[in-house]
Amino acid sequence: MIDLQERFSERKNFFNRLILIYAVFTALFIFILYKTYSLQVSSFSDYEIAALKNKTREILIQPRRGIIYDRNGEILVNNVPSYNLILKPAFINDLKNLLNEIEQFIELSNEQVEYVQNNFQKKASLNRELVLKKNLTKEEIAKFEVRSHNFENIFIGERYSRKNLYPDLFSHSIGYIGNLDSDGLEKVLSDQSLLAKETIFSYANGFIEGKTGIENIYDEKLRGEFGKKIYEVDATGKLLDELNEVPAINGDDFNSSLDLEAQKVAFNAMNGRRGAVVAVKISTGEIISYVSSPSFSVNKIANGLSEKEFQELIEDKNKPFFDRAVQGRYSPASTIKPAIGLFGIEKNIIDWDYTIKDPGFFILPEDNRIYRGWKKGGHGDINLSNAIIESSNTFFFSLAYQSDIDDLTSHLSKFGFGRNICNDCFLPDTGLLPSPAWKMNTHNFGWFKGDTVNLGVGQGYLSATPIQLAYYAAILANKGSINRFSFIKDNSLSEEDKLVTNNINISDWDKMHKSMIGVIDSPKGTAGRLRSLKDYAIAAKSGTVELVSTDTKEDYKIIRENEGNRDHAIIIAFGPMPNPEYAVSVVIENGESGGSVAGPVAIAVMNSLVNR
Repeated sequence: MIDLQERFSERKNFFNRLILIYAVFTALFIFILYKTYSLQVSSFSDYEIAALKNKTREILIQPRRGIIYDRNGEILVNNVPSYNLILKPAFINDLKNLLNEIEQFIELSNEQVEYVQNNFQKKASLNRELVLKKNLTKEEIAKFEVRSHNFENIFIGERYSRKNLYPDLFSHSIGYIGNLDSDGLEKVLSDQSLLAKETIFSYANGFIEGKTGIENIYDEKLRGEFGKKIYEVDATGKLLDELNEVPAINGDDFNSSLDLEAQKVAFNAMNGRRGAVVAVKISTGEIISYVSSPSFSVNKIANGLSEKEFQELIEDKNKPFFDRAVQGRYSPASTIKPAIGLFGIEKNIIDWDYTIKDPGFFILPEDNRIYRGWKKGGHGDINLSNAIIESSNTFFFSLAYQSDIDDLTSHLSKFGFGRNICNDCFLPDTGLLPSPAWKMNTHNFGWFKGDTVNLGVGQGYLSATPIQLAYYAAILANKGSINRFSFIKDNSLSEEDKLVTNNINISDWDKMHKSMIGVIDSPKGTAGRLRSLKDYAIAAKSGTVELVSTDTKEDYKIIRENEGNRDHAIIIAFGPMPNPEYAVSVVIENGESGGSVAGPVAIAVMNSLVNR
């Protein structure tokens, strides 16, 4: 007998399964409709763009770097074209035969042939160019040109090399370029909202960047912006038609403040001796001449040195890579005396009539230690003006002894000591402006009054770079104010430093200028040998940096037998007076006499600027 309840249950289960199947198929149908709508309507643009991207390829175009000029419009660094022999592998059927034909009139090295053979198939499959030989000579270019009709799939392509027209003169100021590493390239392209891609190079060296000097500091300005070419490609990535081109924007030219003729004079006057020359325009703070000696050829660095040549430069005892102009630390020696004298006036310790008796030495009251002057027997009764002219150590020993060290270092800081005074110098050193806290932290020893006394004549712990000395000279020349230094021409908008004082007035500056003029022009001046080298008034202060302390001249004669123990020669100068336009500092390592050795270099540079 049929169980009605059971049949009802079976029908119910069948109906439920049917509903489930309908629901699944309905959901599937709705999903298909949604995907169809999405693909063909709502997301059509996105997929079309993706398809176009798969169909096209962007290739970057490298911009050319800006040209660097001197202040008078003379080209200092340029982009010099070089010429490469380039193949079109996609259209070449018999590479071996082609190379044999080319070798009949252009010499190819084994490395060049091997490179082409190893990269030929890959370049051909992608329809890319392949460089066969770089830097063709004029003779090789001529030989190819007359036969070019026989080689329709080979051409001569123009590439550039970065060339400094005066490679030894501006090695430290302008610096050099080098290859850009992967991290640097990523940053450069990221700054321009680009990704690393295949690139059409303008330079034979590929991706380049400024490594030192102006080339580094103003790399972004000089670099320019990459362009790009958009090609249609097939499924294998082979280039087909060029669809669009966004031209590269070449870098901006750079009008530097440097003066070519003054640079030549400074470089030749140094004659390869270790040291530095810095000359500036006082009214603007423009750096006119900047020489660190000895030098090296930046073109060799930029375009590739052999391992042997590089090691020779690295191991050279004269350290040509070392930029002495902004990184060399030297005691300012007697050149500091004008600043010390002005400190005495500012603090009412002395005035221009203040006089002491100079016996040739100063005795420190605390321990009776003797600090000797350079002149045996001393200078007798002497005031500030004559102490500058004759460079009396005793006068400034005495003045420094009466000074508070914190007040004195604060005063010297206003003249540029112990701080960076240049807007765009490459890796500048701030020198050393010592203090009691510095000495305790560095030497674990307290400050002695004798340390302050040494500071009064620019010896002891105090050190400065040649560019800081030029800055100091410029502040003296401009009576307490100067723009921060820069390599930019017309630097009038640069930040101005102004020496704020309470007691130093115009008459004090004028008297200091007169005293510094007397360093050369007075019969008692310590740099009197320079008098005949110029026909206008120059204010100056020379100095001799002691490397080894000796009690007598006889002791020094023994010490100086080793050239490395000889004193450094140093001078600061500005002129023409009474309205100075230029300030100069010169340091010559182991030159011994500031007046007779460093002085002629400073005068030669000044003459090149004033007598033009």
